[in-house]
Amino acid sequence: MKVLVINAGSSSLKYQLFDMTDEQVLAKGLCERIGIDGHVKHQPTVEGKATFDEDVPLPDHAAAIAFVMEKMMSPEYGVISDASEIGAVGHRVVHGGEKFSASSLIDANVLKGIEECIPLAPLHNPANITGITACQSVLGKVPQVAVFDTAFHQTMPDYAYTYPIPHTYYDKYKIRRYGFHGTSHRYVSDRAAKMLGRPIEELKLISCHMGNGSSVCAIDGGKSVDTTMGFTPLAGVPMGTRSGDIDPSIIEFLMDKEGLSVKDVLNTLNKKSGVLGVSCVSSDFRDLGTAAAEGNEQAALALKVFFYHVAKVIGAYAVAMNGVDAVIFTAGIGENGIGEREAIAKNLGAIGLQMDTEKNKVRGKETDVSAEGSRGRVLVIPTNEELVIARDTVKIVAG
Repeated sequence: MKVLVINAGSSSLKYQLFDMTDEQVLAKGLCERIGIDGHVKHQPTVEGKATFDEDVPLPDHAAAIAFVMEKMMSPEYGVISDASEIGAVGHRVVHGGEKFSASSLIDANVLKGIEECIPLAPLHNPANITGITACQSVLGKVPQVAVFDTAFHQTMPDYAYTYPIPHTYYDKYKIRRYGFHGTSHRYVSDRAAKMLGRPIEELKLISCHMGNGSSVCAIDGGKSVDTTMGFTPLAGVPMGTRSGDIDPSIIEFLMDKEGLSVKDVLNTLNKKSGVLGVSCVSSDFRDLGTAAAEGNEQAALALKVFFYHVAKVIGAYAVAMNGVDAVIFTAGIGENGIGEREAIAKNLGAIGLQMDTEKNKVRGKETDVSAEGSRGRVLVIPTNEELVIARDTVKIVAG
């Protein structure tokens, strides 16, 4: 079966086409500036096929899907001969709330459930719905599956997801910790079990998804039992532009001192904070590393803040699970940040984890970077959320 995986944003659409007989990616691409002017980069992986990378009018997401399908079937850029070769479409959906604890075949009820979660993810779920309806309009009755970022974390116990605020707010508005990056944490924890040669049901793992958005997840027996992101992706460790956890009273304080609205402050916490806010340089860790090496003290401080908070959470989760068998580094920084991984691992001796700095000199490769004598393992595992979406899609459609 060939599966098209879609990740729709408000003005963008990322995609990959898989041949699930061998899980090969046949093509991938990105449609940008949808509804503005439009640009498409389409990259076939089949030998002899060219890459398309040009401005294209894209008035809406349906036009983007239609254009992608045209390129998928064209002699110069194509990897299929007919649209009927696509057996199913898998969609990344950011928020499933408490309604969805697993991936689901999309029908009217599922679509309604995604819509009902819009208040929990007002920027993401409407875009995800747009991607679904665009595929329905272009591909007709091809089965579609929703794979939720939040679903993996629905196994958290109530004492982990409950906020210490009046419980009536949970009853009325479902205010609780939801967590995100679940598809990534799920993928790398499964890979870790295979690397360690042990059943995942026996393992206590801590997954560090570190990119522009970062989250840490405690995984006990293959199930998420705690994670740093919360009601929204703003919570947790400091990120590229997001503050992570702060004293809530800072919001009112800034409103009074700066004459800002709640919306203004939240915009600052989401888009102007994190390592960007501390460094006053960049949200890109490569830029911060360069600046710190050149003597920029604010850039160095921003990195230290990030390393400290990630290491602190790892230690807390080891205590919460009463042990840890492995810590996993994944996503852009986790997979490629040699210095970042080393800086965090320096603080993990208290829980028996030691990194081999020579083994750690690797980027984007699945490997064990543990030092000899380490009580637990330190693993680098490139994530593959699209493959998880494709696998779930096949399983649901075929089952």
